[in-house]
Amino acid sequence: MDFTGKRAIVTGGANGIGKEVVRGIVEGGGSVIIADINEAAARATIAEFGPAVDFVHMDLGDHEAIETAMQSILSRPERVDILVNCAGVISAKPFDQLSYEEWERTIRINLTGCFSTISQIFPYFKEAGGGRIVNVSSVAAKLGGGLLGTAAYASSKAGLNGLTKAIAKEGGKYGIYCNAVCPSFTRTEMTTVLSEDAEKSQRVISMIPLGKRAEPVEIAQMILFFASDLASFITGEIGDCDGGITLDGWCLQVNLSEGSQARCKKPKNSKSLGTLLLSLCLSAVPLTACYHRSYKLGASPPQLLRGPGL
Repeated sequence: MDFTGKRAIVTGGANGIGKEVVRGIVEGGGSVIIADINEAAARATIAEFGPAVDFVHMDLGDHEAIETAMQSILSRPERVDILVNCAGVISAKPFDQLSYEEWERTIRINLTGCFSTISQIFPYFKEAGGGRIVNVSSVAAKLGGGLLGTAAYASSKAGLNGLTKAIAKEGGKYGIYCNAVCPSFTRTEMTTVLSEDAEKSQRVISMIPLGKRAEPVEIAQMILFFASDLASFITGEIGDCDGGITLDGWCLQVNLSEGSQARCKKPKNSKSLGTLLLSLCLSAVPLTACYHRSYKLGASPPQLLRGPGL
C-alpha cells in the first residue's frame, strides 16, 4: 500500500503486530514514530528498518507521560497523518479471581491509554484538516473473552470499539477517520502462554474455521488498509480479522457439546441485502429446534419476521 509522504505514530510498534504495521508503512514509502515502553526492542526495529523509523518512549498506563510524549511528537515540523493504537496487555483471570488492581490496570492501558493518545491527536487532526486513527481491538470484545482474554480484557476491548465509533461519528466532519481491527488468536509475545500450551492452543484453533492462528503480518494488512487512502469511505468500522471465528451474519458452526451443534447459515438469496436470515439449528438428541429470524431491512422501521418456534 502507498504511504508516500505519510507519517505515522504506532504505539506498540516494537514487536508483533505493531512491528508489521511499521514495516508496511515504511515499505509503502512512509515514516513511523514507534511509541513503546520497550526501548530495546524499538531500537532493534529501527536498526532493521532504517532512518524512516524513530522512537519515543511511551507508557500507555500513564496519562501524563502519554500527554508529554504525544506533544513532543506533534510539536515537530513534520506532519503526522496516522495514529495506530496497537499496544496493549492481556488479562487471563476468570471473573471470580479478578482483582480490582488487574481490572483497573487492564482498562487503564487498553482503553484509557487509547483515549489519551486520541485526545492528544484529535485537535491536531482537526486543525490539519483530517487524519486517520486505527485501534487494535480483539474478537474478545464481541465474544466476551475466551481461553486467554477474559472479563477485564474483553471489557477493555469492547470499550475501545465504542470509543472507535464515537470518534468516527464526532470526527467525520473534520476529515478524521477512526476504525478498529479485531484479531483472534495471533502469534505474538502476548499470546505466548497460550501458544506453549498445546491443548489450549488446539482448542482455540479448532474454533477458527480457517483452522490456524494468524501471523502478525496478516492482522497488519487490515490495519494498513484502514490507515491508507484506500479506505476513503470507511469510518467507524469494527473489522474482524479473525479467521472466521465470529462470522457476523454469515456461517457459524460451534460445538456446544458432544453431538450438538449450532449453525448460522448465509441466506440463499445473497444478492439481496434487504433480508438477513439467521438460522439456529440445535442438532442434539431426539428433537431439534430450528429458529429463523429474518430482518426486512427495507422496511421503515426494519421488521423482525418470526418463523416457527419464535
